[in-house]
Amino acid sequence: MTDERNGDRNGDRSESSEDYSSEDEGTEDYRRGGYHAVRVGDAFKHGRYVVQSKLGWGHFSTVWLAWDSQKSIYVALKVQKSAQHYTEAAMDEITILKQIAEGDPADKYCVVKLLDHFKHLGPNGQHVCMVFEYLGDNLLTLIKYSDYRGMPINMVKEICFHVLKGLDYLHRQLSIIHTDLKPENILLCSMIDPAKDARKSGTPLVLPSSKGKIVSESGASKDIKSLKSDLTKNQKKKIRRKAKRATQNCTGNEASQETEHDGETPGSEDSHNDEKTNGDFVEDHTSDAAIQDKSTNTDGLERAPRENQGHRRGSRSTRQKLLAEIDLKCKLVDFGNACWTYKQFTSDIQTRQYRCPEVLLGSKYSTSADLWSFACICFELATGDVLFDPHSGENYERDEVSTHSRQFLL
Repeated sequence: MTDERNGDRNGDRSESSEDYSSEDEGTEDYRRGGYHAVRVGDAFKHGRYVVQSKLGWGHFSTVWLAWDSQKSIYVALKVQKSAQHYTEAAMDEITILKQIAEGDPADKYCVVKLLDHFKHLGPNGQHVCMVFEYLGDNLLTLIKYSDYRGMPINMVKEICFHVLKGLDYLHRQLSIIHTDLKPENILLCSMIDPAKDARKSGTPLVLPSSKGKIVSESGASKDIKSLKSDLTKNQKKKIRRKAKRATQNCTGNEASQETEHDGETPGSEDSHNDEKTNGDFVEDHTSDAAIQDKSTNTDGLERAPRENQGHRRGSRSTRQKLLAEIDLKCKLVDFGNACWTYKQFTSDIQTRQYRCPEVLLGSKYSTSADLWSFACICFELATGDVLFDPHSGENYERDEVSTHSRQFLL
């Protein structure tokens, strides 16, 4: 592992490096080696995965809600940047995700499942793509629904049970350290508001039309004669029935051509794999689900300022009713920065608000780093506020504040 890759993988955390509070990733990185331009209606892997809407973005990738036309389920499609170091990072992530899936065929350990992976060739290069089960809102969205007033302790305990179950599996059975545990990287298995859940809301699917074109909002279309040859007769009929209209929000340039599948689907699928990301999970798809929240990123290790995280979630009484009825089962997601206890990629890990003392002090770290982050999350769930919120000043940087505050506690 080169220093260059380690720096790119974990070094873009300065407040000037990238504006992760933005609702989209901008256009600067849509270039050779960067993001692949994805449109609503684009098809991947010979027509199997059809993009429905955007879920979110991170420094490494963009994440999209897609429809799996073979299994008739919603999935989260993560499209990595194409530069070599991003491809290497994606392959490391896939190795970890395959290990996670293979060790949990019964889906009982509260960790997201990788369903498929392949490579996609586009104008900006070859992009590693990962397909995940569709989950729901992340815990930061849950905290927002509580108006940052905190959750009842019984609800906090239930969430913590699932998180600890996932961490115990990762740490004891697989020797994997997540290294970026935070509310954005823990997803509920369902949406807080069922009306925003594509599995239940009856949202029309965006699929190839009967005229052999993939429709998108901009009117751009792509010939799919080659894709149709890969579909069965029944699949073609189902597509013609369900294709009604295109939805909104897309970024990008011309759709691109597919390459060969790069590996078999690991592990097993779940009964609730039926929807959109996540990004690692991420939002920005007009609802609150994801592999992440709209104002956050999947891959970057910096958190958007809380004042930038406004929310419109109905009246307070409506939010309280939704919270009272929510299923609190959740899963750990986003293993783009994960490592093993015996093979670590960098000493620079964790988002600042959840960064453990040993990392701040430059010491060795292990699975206990995740437990520090977990404790910070427990506090945030119970109170609605972060335990540590370092700010920079004229004579000190945010990391210095973080270090001193934790040394005081110790």
